[in-house]
Amino acid sequence: MVVNNNTYSDIWQNCLSRIKEQTSEDEFVKWFKPIVPIDFDGTTLQLRVPNESYVYHIEKNYLPFLKPILYQLFGMKTRLRYVMPKSDVATTAVASNSDTTAMNKFLAQSDTANIKNPFILPGIRKAIIDPQLNMNYTFDNYVEGECNRLARSAGLAIAVNPGTTPFNPLYIYGDSGLGKTHIAQAIGNEVRQRHPDLQVLYVSMNKFQAQYTASMLNKEFNDFIHFYQMIDVLIIDDIQELSGKEKTQNAFFTIFNHLQLSGKQLIITSDKPPVELKDIEQRLITRFKWGLSAQVIQPGHDTKVKIIKAKAAKLKTELSEEVIEFLADNISANIREIEGALSSLVANAAFLNKKITTSLAKEILKVYVKFTQREITIDHIVKVVCEHLNLDSEQFNSPKRTREIAQARQIAMFLSKKHTKAPLTAIGAAIGGKNHATVLHACKAISNLIETDKNFKRQIEEIERRVMTK
Repeated sequence: MVVNNNTYSDIWQNCLSRIKEQTSEDEFVKWFKPIVPIDFDGTTLQLRVPNESYVYHIEKNYLPFLKPILYQLFGMKTRLRYVMPKSDVATTAVASNSDTTAMNKFLAQSDTANIKNPFILPGIRKAIIDPQLNMNYTFDNYVEGECNRLARSAGLAIAVNPGTTPFNPLYIYGDSGLGKTHIAQAIGNEVRQRHPDLQVLYVSMNKFQAQYTASMLNKEFNDFIHFYQMIDVLIIDDIQELSGKEKTQNAFFTIFNHLQLSGKQLIITSDKPPVELKDIEQRLITRFKWGLSAQVIQPGHDTKVKIIKAKAAKLKTELSEEVIEFLADNISANIREIEGALSSLVANAAFLNKKITTSLAKEILKVYVKFTQREITIDHIVKVVCEHLNLDSEQFNSPKRTREIAQARQIAMFLSKKHTKAPLTAIGAAIGGKNHATVLHACKAISNLIETDKNFKRQIEEIERRVMTK
């Protein structure tokens, strides 16, 4: 089919009408309305597009329904030729049933065909970019709580439709060890599952800086920029490391702008919100605020319980509710340290061939994490012992020597020696006015019962848990 040059613009308008029927209003306005037909010689239709990203995006996302429209209105042998303003670059695409992906066609036919991948050794090429993701970081094993719900929810929405949500960029910030990297990489892994055709890349800012420096030394700056402009979902970890690096900021600004304008997704993590970043250009900080800033904070008690249970399940270890509550109540560290402490506890219990109890947990983990400090006094221990054994203080302090009261005093002496720094004479004076020899005898008697009587041992563990948590 040959079309008179005076009518190709009208036919292109017919194309646009059909394209509009198969796209959303936003897609049509953004990707097709700016295109201007400039020539048609019977086989090649030349279209002026604003920049290279239009070529890539159209070839990648809209070619399946665009080809039949072109064939019907312009002819079965129609080829597209994209022309960009202020440049001699022209890219030709053949509307055919090629099995080659749109991205590979674009790269093979443009001046970016020799893009170098900074993640591979010189002389070695990979057809697929390594996303640099840890496959263990997923949404399935990321424990949700009030401390991270906004970041997780936004991240999952992005993974479903990257580049199309209002969360671009998604800026996740918070203190170290609270799961920022986990959720950022979970987004990347989820995108790869849902959209295997998209190029996903995770990189720390320190690594980005090293790549930039190497590209300048090797005179490969254009290759460096072009490589990052190919990415569909870019995850930058620890953006605060960009502070004070003016030239790297300029390079990142160029990449950020290109990806954002091309409808690509950016995910950024930091230890502080955008307004608190130091020595970073205002134009970058402004762009970091364009999307959504989501803070992650230290987990509350309920979330810590969930984390401990999830970690225990992963370690194939059963923990009693008492131990779980003890850990959640007493460990005030971040998520990373909670997980590390639990791993240490499980390993030590296995090596020592002991059951994990609150007492063992306190003894082993005191060298790994800082427990919430509670001042434990002799009076506090006496009060807990009396409550557990249903005795009032008058009975406990009376001169009566019944077996029940005598054993209660021995238990209080045993726990006071174990959990306070009070000397034996002070413990004896506070509990019945006894001397240090009586305290030693009481401690030995309780220790023997713990070793020989399982029910008594469980009773002491319960009283001890109450002493440490109340």
